[in-house]
Amino acid sequence: MIDFKQIFYDFENHLITDTQPSCYFNQIFENLPISTVYPFTMLNDLKKVNQSSKYHPEGNVWNHTMLVIDNASARKKQSHNPKALMWASLLHDIGKTSATKVRKGRITAYDHDKFGEKMSVEFLSALNADKKLIHKVSKMVRWHMQILFVVKELPFADIETMLSEVDLEDIALLSLCDRLGRGNMNNDTISDEENNVKIFMEKCMDHLHFNISKRN
Repeated sequence: MIDFKQIFYDFENHLITDTQPSCYFNQIFENLPISTVYPFTMLNDLKKVNQSSKYHPEGNVWNHTMLVIDNASARKKQSHNPKALMWASLLHDIGKTSATKVRKGRITAYDHDKFGEKMSVEFLSALNADKKLIHKVSKMVRWHMQILFVVKELPFADIETMLSEVDLEDIALLSLCDRLGRGNMNNDTISDEENNVKIFMEKCMDHLHFNISKRN
């Protein structure tokens, strides 16, 4: 019989303490039977979800997620809530199993952030996680795509709601780890992504200050 509570603590311990938590997750999802047991199937199914090779040369969503949690581990001390950051890194793209489609020959995952919010709640609730943690993680998952929408000034940007639900610095940190969790990264591409995070934070702060001045 699988001890769900113990697995939750094992997951969390490796997410928080390991330099490369991907080593642990790759091992247990390859060699142990939990990969066939709900809710762990929600993670294991990421191995079946392909991504555009143009944006994700590392391959499927599982490979991407492993790179993201390692990047987050290297930066978790910068977070106001390292535990929430690490869980959000693990679950940030869980919604792609529901959202990924092939449209006109292109692989897309529209609204995977919205699907992911609900699925991360489902996953963590099945493991009897603390409700405050579930809320924080699910909101991080919900808003992790805003960096793209805000920087490119797309209509999906919703800075005001995002800032009411997550810490700006932490969502920016998760977004950076997400952007760095790709194959073929080099110094130039890393610098570009770091610059995008700065632009994202500046636009969010400008929006915040504008709204404050408007109210006054």
